[in-house]
Amino acid sequence: MKIVLLYGGRSAEHEVSILSAYSVLQAVYYDYYQVQLVFIAKTGEWVKGPLLTEKPTSEEDLHLTWGEGAGDFSGEVIQPSSIKEDDAIVFPILHGPNGEDGTIQGFFETIGMPYVGAGVLTSACGMDKIMTKYILQAGGIPQVPYVPVLKNQWKENPKQIFEQCEGTLLYPMFVKPANMGSSVGISKAENREELQNALHEAYKYDTRAIVEQGIEAREIEVAILGNEDVRTTQAGEIVKDVDFYDYNSKYIDNKIVMQIPAEIPDEVQEKAQEYAKKAYILLGGSGLSRCDFFLTNKNELFLNELNTMPGFTQFSMYPSLWEKMGLKYGDLIEELIQLGLNRFNQRQAFLMDA
Repeated sequence: MKIVLLYGGRSAEHEVSILSAYSVLQAVYYDYYQVQLVFIAKTGEWVKGPLLTEKPTSEEDLHLTWGEGAGDFSGEVIQPSSIKEDDAIVFPILHGPNGEDGTIQGFFETIGMPYVGAGVLTSACGMDKIMTKYILQAGGIPQVPYVPVLKNQWKENPKQIFEQCEGTLLYPMFVKPANMGSSVGISKAENREELQNALHEAYKYDTRAIVEQGIEAREIEVAILGNEDVRTTQAGEIVKDVDFYDYNSKYIDNKIVMQIPAEIPDEVQEKAQEYAKKAYILLGGSGLSRCDFFLTNKNELFLNELNTMPGFTQFSMYPSLWEKMGLKYGDLIEELIQLGLNRFNQRQAFLMDA
């Protein structure tokens, strides 16, 4: 069987996607699969690379070029629909907009091709921090106080936005683009001037932002796997030596340590797993997700976000959590492929019966 590994993308998380894709390629069971590389350039071209029957020797092999003057790692620009073929499944290692926000998933559904991960609605809602909060709030899952702020509202009446944020929240506040991951575009605001700057930064990535109450808390994460039969790991903890866990901390400086399992009371561990599973089901999850929480020194638990395509780099929490549970990286990839195929076959059966 063939895996079409789709990576790169046009979002600010392009480089993260390449790191994740390279890690996946190191763990695929090549005795059972061939891997077709399809790279999405920052400029939007889809580049079909080599068909791999063994793991690549360097991450540079994934930086595909094309056309005249193409380097050693070259490929052919293709139409997106040409990725469809029989006996193949897409593994979209795409983070951020146009990757885990439902757009690419809708494309796979349109061309009728199985794929790994969440479906259209779950991806769209999970990617959008404002919609996620609305859904989780309706499900009774605790979250930190927040204020959604649309760019046009900010432009029309910034004074009103300041008053709304400062009337609802206390400094420090965290400002985030509604649709972005890997901590891209996130800023901490200690006062009104910093709040203004933080909103300007968030609007570089989206027209919708969310302002959240900053709290003193530990960050713990739970990995989720499954379609109808949902499994969770024990919680792991991000142990930081920086103010907050930003993009550079995650992928450039590596200024983090993961504690797996997290050193937390058993009742907190169980509550985190319960909330993670409930959030996954509320959002209609399938395949995989990672659920991120804040934990205060009073053992209050707040769900921060649910990531439907978490990072797969060597530093990533998601595969590390499953490794600790006894599920090796290669076996995890195999299970994700089977979950994707099962979901596709189920949906095809629904269409046939309609």
